This record gives sequence, C-alpha cells and structure tokens, in this order.
Amino acid sequence: MTEKYLSRTEEIVLMAVWKLGEDAYGVSIRSLVQRMSGRYWSIGAVYVPLERLEKKGLLAAEMSDPRPERGGRRKRFFRLTRSGRRELDALFRMNAEIWRGYSAVSREEGR
Repeated sequence: MTEKYLSRTEEIVLMAVWKLGEDAYGVSIRSLVQRMSGRYWSIGAVYVPLERLEKKGLLAAEMSDPRPERGGRRKRFFRLTRSGRRELDALFRMNAEIWRGYSAVSREEGR
C-alpha cells in the first residue's frame, strides 16, 4: 500500500481505471464514475486524482494516435501499474474487513 491512504475519490478513480481496462481515458472514466455513483463529476474532479495517482506510481498514462475521424484528437489512456494493482488488492482486503458483518439486519438494529 502507498505510504498514505488514498482519498475516496482516488480510490473510485483507481477502481474505474481497472474496470475500464484498455478503454480508460478521461471521458470514459468520468462516465463510469457518474453512472456508478449517481452523482455529477466535473472533468477536473477526474483529472486531478488521475494525475495524483500517476505521480504516486499507481497509474501510467500514454497518448493514443489521433482518432480516425476528421479533426480527431489524441486521447490519454491510463492503466494500472503493478503498484496500482497491489494498492487495489490492499484496498479490497481492507474494505472487506471493515464491512465484514454489515448487512441490512445490522442496519435495522441500529448498529
């Protein structure tokens, strides 16, 4: 795991990159996190954590060739690094432990 905990936004963005695989670029990441969270995300709310995750060595980025359509732009695609994969594994284990025992029943009991 990284030296410091990731913010919840960084966790969500990291998971979105993993989930999207080879199709992980800014707009697709934003669309996925909006769909999963049911909340609006500005493009900056996605790119800021992407850049932080890249600085931390959890993501790598590379530019694509220009898109084939007229005036097509290049896209910056993101992928998990080995450290990013280890971080996701650690986050999964930690969250599973934290949430262990939680259910609708415990929620109804007020715990």
